[in-house]
Amino acid sequence: MNLLRTRGIVPRLVAAFALLAMSAWAVAQVPPPAHWTTDIAAFVAHDRVDPPPQHGVLFIGSSSIRFWAPTLAHDFPGVPVIDRGFGGSAIADATYYADRIVTPYHPRLIVMYAGDNDIAGGDSPQQVIGEFKAFVARVRRDLPGVPVAFISIKPSVARWTMWPAMREANQGIRRWAATQKNVRYVDTASKMLDAHGQPRPELLRDDGLHMKPAGYAIWIAALKPVLADYGFHATEH
Repeated sequence: MNLLRTRGIVPRLVAAFALLAMSAWAVAQVPPPAHWTTDIAAFVAHDRVDPPPQHGVLFIGSSSIRFWAPTLAHDFPGVPVIDRGFGGSAIADATYYADRIVTPYHPRLIVMYAGDNDIAGGDSPQQVIGEFKAFVARVRRDLPGVPVAFISIKPSVARWTMWPAMREANQGIRRWAATQKNVRYVDTASKMLDAHGQPRPELLRDDGLHMKPAGYAIWIAALKPVLADYGFHATEH
């Protein structure tokens, strides 16, 4: 092997190992389901003391759902809502704990926001689509036919480099939902981009990831007609 070939191969090997190391690091950032034991135990303990409404609308997912908790009931007045968001979680975590934070409430509608952390943790769009399908299958094992609405993964400043993968996951879930009964894809992502196709920073907190009330206002407007389709009509303030 001559020197020129060696010089060409070495940089490629270094780049390949670097990419592999980065991929391993990214995957390692997704905590295993056991990481959420304390959060789930807190939900269960709270349910014993103050049982949430039965047959309502369950909001489940990651931190964008968790941060919605203080205003969720106010944003959908007259609708029996339950917030079961736990920050940093992936779709598979909601699936894993469905017996404790889904089934006991017998919801008439489930609204999920997740997938953001999945992509950030190294999952491919196809994996995210597969995890959402698995979530729907899991909850319907105990609650046959329960409608599930998926809020599109949002564009953000902090994770803008990941947007192509997030957009692909959104598109895949949208296409699959269109073939299913009582699975809805709720497009909020398109309204969170500006005229140039860039994320709107005014919708996001200083971290460039989590939303301000203006971001939630887009979600509320998109979800109200979905809830109404399943018999949940928000009353006027």
